[in-house]
Amino acid sequence: MDDSAIRALLDSTFAPWIRELGLSPESVSDAGVTLRLPYADKLRHAGGVICGQVFMAAADTAMIVAISHALGEFQPMTTVSLTTSFLRPVKAGDVLVTATILRRGRNLVFGEIELHDETGALAAHATTTVMLLA
Repeated sequence: MDDSAIRALLDSTFAPWIRELGLSPESVSDAGVTLRLPYADKLRHAGGVICGQVFMAAADTAMIVAISHALGEFQPMTTVSLTTSFLRPVKAGDVLVTATILRRGRNLVFGEIELHDETGALAAHATTTVMLLA
């Protein structure tokens, strides 16, 4: 999948509130994809940092895009698990969300997602299992 195919996937497949995050393709490789999560005040909670829920939604979305890229197109799938560790708060700036497939079986895909702040520091790390439904 190229950038335009990823943009089309982001615009057509995900729930409206996910589309409102403004995720966009940053880079694509055989190993996975990197999406850019643009900074917006609406993503911060009362403590002034980007909400953990935003990071988890961005991580889950990036993995679905990475799997679709590996498959050559989107197919129905569902997240079985998503475990996230928040390593540092992010108060401002875009976040790069890199999803990498670690192992792809017949029905299950195991992956890892790293979220880096604008300085390149690791802000959150997630591991996931996704079940292919088709």
